[in-house]
Amino acid sequence: MSRKILKIIIVIGVLAGAALFLPGFIKENNSNMDKTSEFIKPFYGDIKVLVSTTGVVEPQNRLEIKPPIAGRVDEIMVEEGQSVKTGDILALMSSTERAVLLDSARLKGETEIEYWQEVYKAAPLIAPIDGEVIVRSVEPGQTVTTGDAVIVLSDRLIIQADVDETDVGKIKPGQKAVVSLDAYPEIKVNAVVDHISYESKVVNNVTIYEVDILPESIPDVFRSGMSANVDVIVTERKNVLLIPAEAVTAEDSRKTVTVKNEKTGEIKTTDISAGLSDSENMEVLSGLKEDDTVLVKNGSYRPPQKKSVSSPFMPPGRTGKK
Repeated sequence: MSRKILKIIIVIGVLAGAALFLPGFIKENNSNMDKTSEFIKPFYGDIKVLVSTTGVVEPQNRLEIKPPIAGRVDEIMVEEGQSVKTGDILALMSSTERAVLLDSARLKGETEIEYWQEVYKAAPLIAPIDGEVIVRSVEPGQTVTTGDAVIVLSDRLIIQADVDETDVGKIKPGQKAVVSLDAYPEIKVNAVVDHISYESKVVNNVTIYEVDILPESIPDVFRSGMSANVDVIVTERKNVLLIPAEAVTAEDSRKTVTVKNEKTGEIKTTDISAGLSDSENMEVLSGLKEDDTVLVKNGSYRPPQKKSVSSPFMPPGRTGKK
């Protein structure tokens, strides 16, 4: 066999192998591409720009009730968690002298005790504000001094949040917020920004400002000292056209998306004008319509699903209507 004929046979064999191999190679690559990209439709929804931080549940006004005299506590009239009004009697106590007289009268009988109880009245501890009892630190029979806090009142519970100086400029009194507790993450409480401190403090070499977050309602599970997560709503827009953030390519001030023509199959890049964006979605102001088809490159995005709403006043694990 001549060399020329041998070369022709080799070329034919290479071409035949390529014909068998290339379709599978192309199909495999297309398959991989399908796994990492997909086309979706823009959708309407709500979008929020948030400042997220942490805080602690604390009394807005913590008032310690201390006795005006040293002596013995005769009776406690309130329990922790109880609401009181200004002027309510919280406790009755005897001075050291009254306690000695009553103890001596007990040796002489009930008539003697009643006499001294009427002649020498117990000293009342009175609530100076409307509020809630958050600490009851003593029980009847205990002796106290003028420096001991017998009862602690709070006018209401708030969340004191720590906000980084880079974010504090975005926060203003009156902005809405949502609060959840580490202990009860399923409970979401609507709140509002009440006050921003004028003086900073440094925590772990970071300059922060304390921001008071005022809940619209206080669930029974709230306790002073609990850790809380706070999302302050800086800006919010409802029922706007959205696309996944992964679908947008940003270069300088230009934003583009890849769009597929459903009729012709043509794929092209188009400019869009974007509005608000969060970690998942971006608002489209112009450049796209609801019936367009947009490429999402990583293929992992799914439109948000509606979630069941838990009542903030239901025990953990149960749901109720909002």
